Amino acid sequence: MYPEKVITATKNWIINVVVACNFCPFAAREIQRGSILYDVLENADEKEVLEFVEKTFQKLDTNLEIETSLLILTTTYNDFNIYLDLIEKAQLLLEKNKYEGIYQIASFHPQYLFAGTNNEDPSNYTNRSPYPMLHFLREESVSKAIASHTDIRNVPSKNIAFTKEKGLAYMQQLLKNC
Repeated sequence: MYPEKVITATKNWIINVVVACNFCPFAAREIQRGSILYDVLENADEKEVLEFVEKTFQKLDTNLEIETSLLILTTTYNDFNIYLDLIEKAQLLLEKNKYEGIYQIASFHPQYLFAGTNNEDPSNYTNRSPYPMLHFLREESVSKAIASHTDIRNVPSKNIAFTKEKGLAYMQQLLKNC
């Protein structure tokens, strides 16, 4: 699989799903600014991914032009439960390296499943992506964005309402088109 193809699919997902559906009211700005770093890891085992997570923290430390970073995993971590274990270990690494309060890690996965939902619930598509990925965000920027949004508390419920109104087939097609 070619990294350029993976990055293109990811950018399509951000533009045509995340931004177009307004799942994240802050994503469009970063797309326009070109401040998103895209890294692709193929066939990476857990150790390699966690080493790359540490490198991502260091990249963010030294390059303030990068607002947010996506680590895209193409051929591993397709099993959602194994992926959740990886997310937990990445979060522990964030805490161990004293980055808590500096960076956040968000998760996106092709089989994302919120607790209490089933695979047929369209609301899962707010976090379903073309590939498993870890999303690194600057905590300070997240806090500023939240403070500047007039109705941030209702964003999740609006996202869920949107996906349910559009329906499962619509959300599946959006993701497939990426």
